[in-house]
Amino acid sequence: MAGQLWSTSSLGGYLFSPPLSKVLRFAVQPLVKFRQFADIKDAATQGKQKGDTMHWNVFSDISTQGTTLVETATVPVSNFTITQGTMTITEFANSVPYTGKLDDLSEQPVKEIISKVLKNDAKKAFDIAAEAQFEATPLWYVGTSSTTGAGVLTTNSTCATGNTSALNLVQVKNINDTMKERNIPPYIGDDYICIARPTTFRPLKNDLEAIFRYVEPGFQMIINGEIGRCENTRFVEQTNIAAEATTLWDASSNLSDRAFFFGQDTVAEGIAVPEEMRGAIPSDFGRSRGIAWYYLGGFGITQTVAKNARIIKWSSST
Repeated sequence: MAGQLWSTSSLGGYLFSPPLSKVLRFAVQPLVKFRQFADIKDAATQGKQKGDTMHWNVFSDISTQGTTLVETATVPVSNFTITQGTMTITEFANSVPYTGKLDDLSEQPVKEIISKVLKNDAKKAFDIAAEAQFEATPLWYVGTSSTTGAGVLTTNSTCATGNTSALNLVQVKNINDTMKERNIPPYIGDDYICIARPTTFRPLKNDLEAIFRYVEPGFQMIINGEIGRCENTRFVEQTNIAAEATTLWDASSNLSDRAFFFGQDTVAEGIAVPEEMRGAIPSDFGRSRGIAWYYLGGFGITQTVAKNARIIKWSSST
């Protein structure tokens, strides 16, 4: 069987190798980052026997703006439109089989170790699925000047040009102003969120050192991975999603990579069966065993029309 075996040291034999430390040690794992920004839609009603597709309504602004009236004029009549967002509910899972011999002879707890490894795997799977929906935003922003903060915003999920600027303070200011002028609602209080890899934030953190040296933080870091706040934007580091190819970025500013700026109502998560650990029914007279994690749900971007989009992707053309 493919899985954990007593007869192969790296797959199980090392679990009893005297003298063996009693402390369980695991490979380093990041916390979930993108999933924490997904809104759970109708979690109580999207259970079993509800079908594999989930919808939500999106209401437009009123079609004609109200204005002043002449005394003899009638009150104008207007309307608004309703569109539907959708996501597909699907299965997510992974498992580790193991032998009864391994469990019976191991000094360390096989079930506990496998459960820990599978939980780490599940966290990364959810972040990958959520980030894929952030990528679907129609708003992409390219920095064209590292000194003035100039940039180009496109509305069709493509970039008009290559990025020639690392993400820095002047770029953050420009993107923040763009989000406000597009009436993107803040994520928490008056603040937007920006999530990216640590190296993408390095030029920005260098810019902020002089500011933070003289200013009290004035806020509590309550988001997983949060590293700071400036210009009504909270910055969150993530390492679950690998960096894009450096060929996407200008050779003089390879510190940059994709980043996502966003407000409220970004990505929806529909849950039919919350994530859970499951034990396999032992077979071969109890000699073959296994543990799996399982989840039935899905993720979907809530606003696909550029006018109402909540996410701006800091990106570059190929």
